Amino acid sequence: MTVSSELRPDGIRVITMDAPPVNALTVQGWFDVAAALDEASGDLATKVVILRAEGKGYNAGVDIKEMQHSEGFDALIGANRGCFAAFKAVYECAVPVIAAVHGFCVGGGVGLVGNADIVVASDDAYFGVPEVKQGALGAATHMARLVPQHLMRTLYFTARTIKATELVQHGSVYEVVPREELDDAALRIAADIADKDTRVIRAAKEALNGIDPVDVNKSYRFEQGFTFELNLAGVSDELRDRFAGTEKGSRQARPPETARPPETARPPETARPPQTAPPAETAR
Repeated sequence: MTVSSELRPDGIRVITMDAPPVNALTVQGWFDVAAALDEASGDLATKVVILRAEGKGYNAGVDIKEMQHSEGFDALIGANRGCFAAFKAVYECAVPVIAAVHGFCVGGGVGLVGNADIVVASDDAYFGVPEVKQGALGAATHMARLVPQHLMRTLYFTARTIKATELVQHGSVYEVVPREELDDAALRIAADIADKDTRVIRAAKEALNGIDPVDVNKSYRFEQGFTFELNLAGVSDELRDRFAGTEKGSRQARPPETARPPETARPPETARPPQTAPPAETAR
């Protein structure tokens, strides 16, 4: 997994994700994305960020095989915390973040893009949240920032995808261009922002976040709670095993119950003395 960050002379910082073959990020990968954005946020020379990717598609979410080939729940907890950190870093970055999306953008990819300030996409880009097929919940918070509520629910329950060309009509994707023109399209918008006084732009980013009607951090964390419930119930491992061709669920079988010690025989009850007959009433 490689996350590179390059600050250009014009103040445009380009952060690139490159995790072959499909940009399904490991636990460390998500934290690396968060760290790159936090660095950009704290660097006053950075005026705007472009978050892009190399490879077949923008992002395929978490690395499910990493989860299923590890023992216990460390990878699951790490992925949840890493995604939370990365999505939060995009949203709270002190400067605008432009997501330049190509190919597939699913699962955690929607978390990144939904929290970005501006989205440009190639004409082959599509978006989706297939979490229900893998026994997880999450990123509905972020898909709801891309499409209206009822469409979000339809996409979520069915695990269907939606094309970038369709998102333009909802206003969530600003521009769709041929794939070979994607980087240039993102740079044009970034240059327009970088041309402004960065002090004003940073204040504007904070102000816009402050009037947001939904606390995206709290909302996403709430969703994650249901993922943990499904894992405790064994549902998630069952579905992830089916996807990854693993058998982690069967390895997580409950330990045998501890044998109970044999019950000791109760001591025999002490024989009660025979009751004496009540004295006859004396004749009155």
